[in-house]
Amino acid sequence: MAAKIGGEQEFNSDINVTPMVDVMLVLLIIFMIVTPLLQQGVSVNLPRDMVSPDEDGDIAKDTSVVVAIPDNSNFYIGKDMYPIDQLGDVIKRRMEGKEPAKRIVYIKSGIEVEYGQVVKAIDTIRRQDIDKIGLVADKKKGGGEAPK
Repeated sequence: MAAKIGGEQEFNSDINVTPMVDVMLVLLIIFMIVTPLLQQGVSVNLPRDMVSPDEDGDIAKDTSVVVAIPDNSNFYIGKDMYPIDQLGDVIKRRMEGKEPAKRIVYIKSGIEVEYGQVVKAIDTIRRQDIDKIGLVADKKKGGGEAPK
């Protein structure tokens, strides 16, 4: 009889799950770190709407202009803060070259912000020959009807 060289000729059919678990944990950690960095602009505590209209897909685009008003004294476009008197110039620069149908400015205002501050922002935007202004609200959670 001839001797076997290299040991036994049996194959191991068990799956080694340890490397797969390691890869999944690394991916989970990467997503946990990257996800908060993907948030655009400033966090604003938005009011909830009573009836959820169809969401405008243009709000999330990089080319859209979103004015965030988190409190009564600060106005942001993206992550950059501007005083109310400079807000119009910045909006005008960002709207240059856009076709009239795409000239929309969105306003995200916090719950605690006074109505007068939102009106100031709207007036500033309208002075730049922009007629379309969208007000952003969170979608209502749950499937209940609006109160009467």
